[in-house]
Amino acid sequence: MIFQPVLHPLLLVLLFVPVIALAVWLTVRGSGHSTSSGTQGAGSGTAGAKSGTRTLWALRVLLLLACFVMLLRPGIPGGATQTLATDTDIVLVVDTTASIVAEDWGDGQPRIDGVREDVRAIVEEYPGARFALITSDAAAELRMPLTTDTTALMGSLEVLRPEVTSQSRGSSIGISAPLVSETLASAAESSPDRSRMVFYFGDGEQTVDTPPEPFSGSAKYTDAGGVFGYGTAEGGPMRITGGGVDDDEGYIEYQGEDALSVIDEQNLEALAEQLGVEYQHRTADAAPTLPDAPSTTTSYAESGEVGNVTELYWIAALVIIALLGVELTRATLLIARLRQLRSPRTNRSLSERSETKGARSAVPERGTKRRDETPASTGEGGAS
Repeated sequence: MIFQPVLHPLLLVLLFVPVIALAVWLTVRGSGHSTSSGTQGAGSGTAGAKSGTRTLWALRVLLLLACFVMLLRPGIPGGATQTLATDTDIVLVVDTTASIVAEDWGDGQPRIDGVREDVRAIVEEYPGARFALITSDAAAELRMPLTTDTTALMGSLEVLRPEVTSQSRGSSIGISAPLVSETLASAAESSPDRSRMVFYFGDGEQTVDTPPEPFSGSAKYTDAGGVFGYGTAEGGPMRITGGGVDDDEGYIEYQGEDALSVIDEQNLEALAEQLGVEYQHRTADAAPTLPDAPSTTTSYAESGEVGNVTELYWIAALVIIALLGVELTRATLLIARLRQLRSPRTNRSLSERSETKGARSAVPERGTKRRDETPASTGEGGAS
């Protein structure tokens, strides 16, 4: 049995324990309304009311426990298949200068689309590996430390945008070299038994006057990897990148024409030589050639240990649905009972009003009685 909680287990405990404790206390104590009504009635009626109330609260305690278990997401390892697990730390270095959105990938698509496709292929090629993401433009930044959460990695790449064009002051393709070396050294120190790979994604354009910083310091930590080059010799136009998400401010211009970004394969080949890995020029019509993971860190694991889990939370969900059905049925019966109690009172009021009205109509009016008695009294006076 394994658990994959939706929230941190401690947070779930803090949320549910006080509520469950209150429900248990009410179950033991019984409802105050049932006690007062039982005091006015017979002793057997009081005991029955208390028993019914405690049963109701016991079901509510079970409902809370079922919710708690469901949020813990219990499961069991499923199947007997084996999955290749790569005990490797992979550092991805992505060029995020303005040239990474130059539109010469495939049918006029930005180069960053090619980077995303190649990273996805790398993730699928090395299951179980840990990935770190470093971006490089005017400065290097560790966007994501080593993690096995490939969903978060791909999500970061999907929202990745190049530096703002107006703030660009030139960049070096080697600006990330110290950070890459530091990340690899830290991984080697914390997990010396794991292998390490480095993949660089860029076009090789050096837009500052100084030579690129060397990556040779990372070579001793690198077991495999690759340098992927994007772009064409003809070059591609680059859109202006603003601060907004969907801003379209046109293309970067140079001397009245669209500025073109051209791949510099010489710089990329030098970078690959410093890391001790292979360089390859990437195009949209061919899949990347990826090196084999170091055999010393490749093993087979049971599928359940890697992530193929048979979920059991649906059992708790069925219990929750059944208990909610009980609560809804009880509420419906109470509403129907209240309507039945109100109906006789309404009918009784209408009947009493009818009887009162009939009694009033049976009594003659005072003026009518006097008019009826006047002729008789006159006749008697004449006789006398």
